[in-house]
Amino acid sequence: MVWDKIALTLAVIGALNWGCIGIFGFDVVAFLCGGQMGIISRIIYTLVGLAGIWCITLLFRGEERTGHSPHTAS
Repeated sequence: MVWDKIALTLAVIGALNWGCIGIFGFDVVAFLCGGQMGIISRIIYTLVGLAGIWCITLLFRGEERTGHSPHTAS
């Protein structure tokens, strides 16, 4: 569960960064971490990419593995 939340948080950060790039042409990660090729930026980009891959697994898990109960109509 903790890894899922970390992965989702990183994926959201990546999505917001891509939104800023698409709307404003501004890369927040590169700005904060010394350019796109800076080592810290590259680490963040890599972690976000790995988090995205991890989040793919969330789509294919059953309810028993995620710990969530199935939704029912009342």
